[in-house]
Amino acid sequence: MLIVQKYGGSSLQSADHIKNVAKKVQHTVEQGHQVVVVVSAMGDNTDALLELAEKLATMPSARELDQLLSTGETQSSALMAMTLEHLGIPAKSFSGRQAGIITSYDYGKARIEQVDPKELRNALAVGITPVVAGFQGVTRSGDVATLGRGGSDLTAIAIANALGADRCEIYSDVAGVYTADPRIIPSASPLGMLSYDEMLELASQGAQVLQTQAVEFAKGQQVPIYARSTFSDEPGTVIAEGESIEKPPVTAVALNRHIAKLGLLGVPDAPGVAALIFGELAKHGINVELIIQAVSHNQLNDIAFTIEEQDVKRAEPIVKSCLQQLGGHSLVIDTHVAKVSAIGSGMLGRPGVAARVFKALANGNINIQMIGTSEIKISCIIDRSDAERALGLIHEEFNLGKSAEMIED
Repeated sequence: MLIVQKYGGSSLQSADHIKNVAKKVQHTVEQGHQVVVVVSAMGDNTDALLELAEKLATMPSARELDQLLSTGETQSSALMAMTLEHLGIPAKSFSGRQAGIITSYDYGKARIEQVDPKELRNALAVGITPVVAGFQGVTRSGDVATLGRGGSDLTAIAIANALGADRCEIYSDVAGVYTADPRIIPSASPLGMLSYDEMLELASQGAQVLQTQAVEFAKGQQVPIYARSTFSDEPGTVIAEGESIEKPPVTAVALNRHIAKLGLLGVPDAPGVAALIFGELAKHGINVELIIQAVSHNQLNDIAFTIEEQDVKRAEPIVKSCLQQLGGHSLVIDTHVAKVSAIGSGMLGRPGVAARVFKALANGNINIQMIGTSEIKISCIIDRSDAERALGLIHEEFNLGKSAEMIED
């Protein structure tokens, strides 16, 4: 069996952690399997590099940032290969370029366009365990480009697909995916299986187990993902094609405390207004999620929307410029909000799920500022001070702490 195993930063934060991971890889190899290891940067190495860059340059170029940040994973891959060699497992480290990963030119958030696993196959053919630096690839002109936060997940899944691996295992410090973040909701239960769509919604709504782009890629290529803990032997969560059996209305709840709400007050109620605002934000790579436009009053409208909190500084001058062009009244920015979401493919065609979410929040005297929905998701924007309590109320409303046992392999 050919297995791709990816280990996150929390699994590699010290020499002892690296030794622990190397022993897990050794155990898998000694069971007769071929293994390709994909590694993230050690611990908080990426954040440390970002802080250092900010001390030296106010606005470093995206290209140079990628050159810098990619070194964290390169260090991890070399250290892991050394450790495996010490344990008697022939190993060789590979950068993204050496692993044949070709990306788009979107520095900091590149997409994988092609994987040529020739060198990885050559290593496997002679009994060498490849250790690939995650989070990175190269553009067609040879520049390093990184894949965004959590990009090592995407590296692992893309390599698994290119090699036709039997399975792709994503290891972190949690035993798979839970009905809620167990650090916030101690009664949260582990989930045995999730559909790609459910995992996509969870990832995009704040669950930090897997990168959204990685799940999208896995769905497109039908690569099953096994999310597991580095520190236990629990079977974890399988993310694969959705099951046909009837499911509960809500599978899990997620929380995102890193968002902001922007409101444009008194803009004209006329064609092209929304196109101007959101077109300008899109030009600058700022993703907008929930959008609400109020009912027209005296030929004027209020438009509110949410973005990632880290994008506020870039978005503010863009939106102010739009407001000036439109002759709007004012801009309101609120960074004290959070988004709580209920997710589950079981809510498809099932009435009353949204009402139960709203009732749970109302019973807790929590005001809902904005609402967004999809076929399998209900999201509410609330005050950030109510965030954890809101998560617990919805989790309790749907009895999620008593559901879903982990499935065995």
